[in-house]
Amino acid sequence: MMRRFLTSALCTVLLLAPGSFTAASAAEPSAPLRVLTRNLYLGADLAPVLAATSQETLVQAVTTVYANVQATDFPERAEALADEIADSDPHLVGLQEAVLWLSQTPAGPGRATHVEYDFLQILLDELASRGKHYEAVASVTVGSDFEAPRALPGGGLQDIRLTDRDVLLARTDLPARAFSVDNAQSGVFQNHVEICRPAFGCPDVTAPLRIRRGWVAADATVRGRTARVVSTHLEPSSPAVQEAQAGELLAGPLDTKLPTVLLGDLNSAAGGVGATPGTNTQTYNRLLAAGFTDAWTATRGRDPGFTCCQAANLRNAASSLTQRIDYVLFRGKVTALKTDRVGAEQADRTPSGLWPSDHAGVRSVLKLR
Repeated sequence: MMRRFLTSALCTVLLLAPGSFTAASAAEPSAPLRVLTRNLYLGADLAPVLAATSQETLVQAVTTVYANVQATDFPERAEALADEIADSDPHLVGLQEAVLWLSQTPAGPGRATHVEYDFLQILLDELASRGKHYEAVASVTVGSDFEAPRALPGGGLQDIRLTDRDVLLARTDLPARAFSVDNAQSGVFQNHVEICRPAFGCPDVTAPLRIRRGWVAADATVRGRTARVVSTHLEPSSPAVQEAQAGELLAGPLDTKLPTVLLGDLNSAAGGVGATPGTNTQTYNRLLAAGFTDAWTATRGRDPGFTCCQAANLRNAASSLTQRIDYVLFRGKVTALKTDRVGAEQADRTPSGLWPSDHAGVRSVLKLR
C-alpha cells in the first residue's frame, strides 16, 4: 500500500477516511505500498497425526484430521478470503499454509496425485471471479510433503498427502510505472524440526520426518521507490529452531540496503501476551532489536490486535483470538500509515458460520520515503 500527497495533512485526511483502505490511491501522484499477510489455515490441527504411535492410531488420526479438513470447507472460506483481498487491493499478499491436499485410492505404493483441494488455485479463481488480478510471483514448498492412509466411510483405505507452501501474490493489473515486481526469491531454512515415530516407520524403515519451513521474497517498486518484501511462516514447535530461522532471515533475504518489509506468521507472541509454549519466544523481540518496526504498534498503539487462534473446527461462536503472532514489520525508509486486521469480526464469517481462517490477517499501508 503506497500513497503520497502534496501535503502531509491532505494525505492524512484521505488515508484515514472511514470505510476505505484504497480510495485515496487513484488521485495520488505516488501511492503507498499496500500489503497483506494471511495464514489460510490448512484445515485441521495435525497434532494427532504427528503424535501417532502405531499404524492403527495413525490411520485413526489421519481419518479424523482429514474429516476436519473437509468440514472446514476451504472453497467456502476462500470466498471470504477473496473478499478480504478484494476490499483492500493489496499490491502484495503473503500467504502461509497455501496447501495442496492430494489423494490416492486405494492406498498403495507410489505417491498420491489426485488433487482434492489446491488452496492457492481455489483462492486465485475466487479473486479472478471478482475481477481481481493476482499471480504467485514466488512460492516455496515447505512442511514435509507428508502422506498416510485414512479409512474410507465404505471400507478400505485412501492415501492422503499434504504439501504445504508459502506464496507471495502480486497484482498484475497495474502499469509498470505504477507497480512492478522483480528479483523474486524463495528459500528453505536449514534449521528445522525432525520427528521420529514408529508409526512413520522410523527409525527401522525411514529417516525422521523433517518439518521444514521457508520464505518467499520479491523487490517491489511503486512509482520509482523500491522495497524488498519478504513473507515467512516460522516454526511453532521448537523455540530454538524458530529463533534460528529468524537469524537465517536476517542473514539472508532481509540482509539488504533496500527498505525492507517482513510479512508473516512468526509464531512469536508480541510482548508474550497470551503466549503458548510454542509462541513464548524471543523472535519478535530479536527482529525489533535488528531495527524493525511493528506496523501495528506504530499505527494502533496499545490496541492488542490479536490474530490467533480460532477453534480447529472454525465454528466457535465467540472469537477466541488471544495472542498476536501475525505481523507486518518494516525497516529503513518506510513509514506505516494505516494497519488493521481482516477476518476477525463476526461479520467476516462465512454463511455457514466458519471463520475464514484460524488466524486473522493483517493489512497495512506503507509509505516508501
